[in-house]
Amino acid sequence: MAVWIQAQQLQGEALHQMQSLYGQHFPIEVRHYLAQWIESQLWDSVELENPQEELKAKRLLDSLVQELQRKAEHQVGEDGFLLKIKLGHYANQFKSTYDRCPLELVRCIKHILHSEQRLVQEATNANCAGGGAMDSLSQRHQQINQAFEVLRVSSQETENELRKLQNNQEYFIIQYQENLRIQAQISSLASLPPAERTQRETTLQSKRATVEAWLTREANTLQKYRLDLAEKHQQSLTLLRKQQTLILDEELIQWKRRQQLAGNGGPPEGGLDVLQSWCEKLADLIWQNRQQLRRAEHLTQQLPLPGPIEELLTKLNGDITDIISALVTSTFIIEKQPPQVLKTQTKFAATVRLLVGGKLNVHMNPPQVKAVIVSEQQAKALLKNESTRNDSSGEILNNNCVMEYHQTTGTLSAHFRNMSLKRIKRSDRRGTESVTEEKFTVLFESQFSVGGNELVFHVKTLSLPVVVIVHGSQDNNATATVLWDNAFAEPGRVPFIVPDKVLWPQLCEALDMKYKAEMHSGRGLSEDNLVFLGQKAFSSTSNNPDDYRSMTMSWAQFNRESLPGRNFTFWQWFDGVMELMKKHLKPHWNDGAILGFVNKQQAQDMLMSKPNGTFLLRFSDSEIGGITIAWVAENPNKAGERLVWNLMPYTTKDFSIRSLADRISDLNHLLYLYPDRAKDEVFSKYYTPPLSKAVDGYVKPQIKQVVPEFTTPNPEPPDGNPTYMDQAASPSVGPPSNFGIYPSINDPMLDADGEFDLEDSMDVARHVEELLRQPMADQWSSQQS
Repeated sequence: MAVWIQAQQLQGEALHQMQSLYGQHFPIEVRHYLAQWIESQLWDSVELENPQEELKAKRLLDSLVQELQRKAEHQVGEDGFLLKIKLGHYANQFKSTYDRCPLELVRCIKHILHSEQRLVQEATNANCAGGGAMDSLSQRHQQINQAFEVLRVSSQETENELRKLQNNQEYFIIQYQENLRIQAQISSLASLPPAERTQRETTLQSKRATVEAWLTREANTLQKYRLDLAEKHQQSLTLLRKQQTLILDEELIQWKRRQQLAGNGGPPEGGLDVLQSWCEKLADLIWQNRQQLRRAEHLTQQLPLPGPIEELLTKLNGDITDIISALVTSTFIIEKQPPQVLKTQTKFAATVRLLVGGKLNVHMNPPQVKAVIVSEQQAKALLKNESTRNDSSGEILNNNCVMEYHQTTGTLSAHFRNMSLKRIKRSDRRGTESVTEEKFTVLFESQFSVGGNELVFHVKTLSLPVVVIVHGSQDNNATATVLWDNAFAEPGRVPFIVPDKVLWPQLCEALDMKYKAEMHSGRGLSEDNLVFLGQKAFSSTSNNPDDYRSMTMSWAQFNRESLPGRNFTFWQWFDGVMELMKKHLKPHWNDGAILGFVNKQQAQDMLMSKPNGTFLLRFSDSEIGGITIAWVAENPNKAGERLVWNLMPYTTKDFSIRSLADRISDLNHLLYLYPDRAKDEVFSKYYTPPLSKAVDGYVKPQIKQVVPEFTTPNPEPPDGNPTYMDQAASPSVGPPSNFGIYPSINDPMLDADGEFDLEDSMDVARHVEELLRQPMADQWSSQQS
């Protein structure tokens, strides 16, 4: 049957070729309804060229005809009437067509099966890149679809058996009534003359004995039918439970895990359409089997017979009610999570969805969903089914929403668009735990009925952990809590337990995922970058990646304890880098222009072997969210000596004044981006276009960066009108020039560590800007005075 299931999934030309295999010689309906029987026969054992094999072929033909006749007999009711006629017709057709040449039937079926296998194999190879093995996702989906086909066939068979049982039971009741009528006739003979009474009594007693004997046999047969049907339902329930476990405990849990990792910047969790279609098929099959069991129970009540059937049916009804309850409660999910860092008095949104809502007609009486925020302890109590009714840890505005049914997509969902956390009630914190380590969750709950109030469900689902903040300054520490939880939470955990310590490679994976998401780039953290981070995290000097693979990092090391000699944690430094890059330097990172994760000593070693004017960009070790330029040049105070210089770090504040590309353009002593790329080749596309000329006697102000120790005046513009602003650096080193526009700087701007003080140079630029706001004549008069 497996080949036929796969053949039905063929597409395009392959499907057309498969359909062309069938016709009057072998109808496709026969292949469909006898798929399991056909594939279980030993067709290949028949040698077509050996006339002595004709007897074996004849037996196969007779078996095929008998199987068709048996299948036709099981079709009852209006739905099966036409199929019954068709299958009976095909049985007669095969008998008349192949009775004298049964080997031709075997030849036909062998050709069909081999062709189907070839088409399926070709389709499988085409779907596998390079003809490799089918990926695990496709295999799982195929396994699920095959199981659904088995369940569909099984449910149809139990439906047919149930109808047959009902027909037999109805006939039994008719005969039972006939027996009662005979007994009544015998009782009425008392008023007849003895001779006539004896003659008629003998006839009636004989008839009565015949009917009672038939009733006894038929009662045993009915009891056997009932037990056989109950056994088949038991098998169907076992398959249903297995299929439901596969979908809910594996596929749905994996989707939720992908959703959680997406919160750390992982790939999108994907749509719910496939999962919903599976859940709806499950709901259909479960409800179908439940209705069959209810009808079987009704038949048993209608005609009680001694035996264990009533107890067995009661158990089966309980089992299938448990199955559908698990399906409904598990498919009430959060499609769009609320933000995991949640600021009070700020609008936020979320969407919940019931994957089986449309199939169970829940939308006919749309339920209302309520959202409340609960603490970690309250969430634990909820999962233990301990009463927490009316308990919450805060107040959410606009927290009620009616589920809406979307006809085009078949989805039943509630969209909370304007929720706002008005207040939060915090619990007592443990030890050194801060408010940004305290986790909450948004509880969504609803109640509805299915089957005309036959079953009532109270459903609830918890959001991913939420950290509540009241000020933007708490955001980075709250994000650390969320990142650690999303990355290292295990399925089925007690809320919201996470390991206190993880392997360094695991943390690297989480950091890389987050970094790539923030940069919107495929360029993540390289092995060298991760070694740099390992050195920072563990205060190590090793450059060997293998030295860090077995190391572990605790939550305290990650974002509770400051790095040695610093007043910030490892995460705060890393998050500062991401914020700076995300806001101002993303294009340069994606271009590969920023090395970033390089310390001062590494930068010196890399640059000293390069020509003067070679520079690189690295993140500051000492400042959160800082980036510095390191370059190699002659020592202006000692001829012939080359040094590596480090500019005081830029931060977000600096780049809001002037961009990185423009700052690099300003510094003429910077010539080549490490290792050997001309700076204009890398950065020119990001330069700000030149300002237009003066209008109505005014000159537009312009800020340019200068580093006095590396500054020489530019030549005057071609039109001969100096702007007194185009002062830039030159790779040649000389004594600081003194222009009349501001006093000379006597104190060097180079700090004790060889870093320039950017703040001082920016003060000069701001002074220039203030002067340029005045009319030109006023500037000159103030300078001359």
